[in-house]
Amino acid sequence: MPRISALWVTALCALCLQTAALAADTPPASIYLSTDYPSLTLQAGQTSTVSLQLRNQSTPPERLTLSMAGVPKDWKATLLGGGRPVESAMPASNDSLSLQLRLDIPKNDAKSQHTITVHADSSLRHLSLPIDVTLATQLPAQLSVKPELPQLTGSASTSFDYQLTVKNESGQDVLASLAAQAPQYFDATFTEGYGTQQISAVPIKAGESKTVKLHVRPPISAASGEHDIQVQVAADGVKAATTLKLDITGQPALTLAGRDGLMSTQAQIDHASTMPLELRNTGTAVAQDIALDSTAPSGWKVNFEPAQVAHLEPGKTAEVQLHITPSTQSLAGDYMVKLHARSGGQSADGDLRVSVTTSSLWGITGAVLIAIALLVLIGAIARYGRR
Repeated sequence: MPRISALWVTALCALCLQTAALAADTPPASIYLSTDYPSLTLQAGQTSTVSLQLRNQSTPPERLTLSMAGVPKDWKATLLGGGRPVESAMPASNDSLSLQLRLDIPKNDAKSQHTITVHADSSLRHLSLPIDVTLATQLPAQLSVKPELPQLTGSASTSFDYQLTVKNESGQDVLASLAAQAPQYFDATFTEGYGTQQISAVPIKAGESKTVKLHVRPPISAASGEHDIQVQVAADGVKAATTLKLDITGQPALTLAGRDGLMSTQAQIDHASTMPLELRNTGTAVAQDIALDSTAPSGWKVNFEPAQVAHLEPGKTAEVQLHITPSTQSLAGDYMVKLHARSGGQSADGDLRVSVTTSSLWGITGAVLIAIALLVLIGAIARYGRR
């Protein structure tokens, strides 16, 4: 019994210590008004935004009236919530609301330091957040680059166009250089937002933005999957970067030809000839249900065996047999037969030259007829020549 009691006491002490530790890590129940940067430097003549947070820590929701004090006479200060001016806020229990303090600072303000205090008041509490603002005539150079659509999807034959907004967040005009690092054999070029002229740098006035486009063309042999494009903007020793995603979907590419690329054969009139063909998928995706057909002279019989290939992996080759029978009306000579292979939106075409010859039996028959005609002629001369 004493041992069991000791164990219970030890466990209870451990639980009490753990509860105390958790209580120490958890802020007291209340509502807090805070900002990440309570002291900052802004530029006169510019509009700046300071992010605020109103957090409810384990208390019932209550309405808080928002106000400001210490705003200089010529300044315009606005509290925004959800992008709109607000005069009160009510954060839910264990939730927070994001607020913004927007300051429109006149250009001719000479005083270098100000303190603006944001208040959040209710019948239960009075919250105050002082924000120290130091004015500067010129801020250090600062750039940002933001893509409108950071990830695009298409085939290897697609041209990918990204629209980028480059912002000069400093107090001086800059010439921002543009660079893009793409996978090997990918072609990446910059142009103006609404132009076609290629550029490598763009001038941006202080506090303004410029829109540029990045055109990326992958090689036709590019592997399917996701590829990264690193974009960097630099000016006056400062840099900004972003990563773009390019997702290439696989695409089959078909070729149809004879062995070793041979595209000619011989055939006899009214006689079936067979030629082996190689159907190859040089693309990056599986080709499905490949249909084979042809365009031949009138009266010819042309068919494939098989007439359809159900499945052909990238980089693989399938052999098909082409059967050709020229019509009895054909004359000896060269003819053109067009071959087609189609799979979805992909196709392969080839021109096959067919040299048509007459049957050797017809040659023998002709020779016999000529010989008979000669014998008849000789016999006639011998008989009637004596007269």
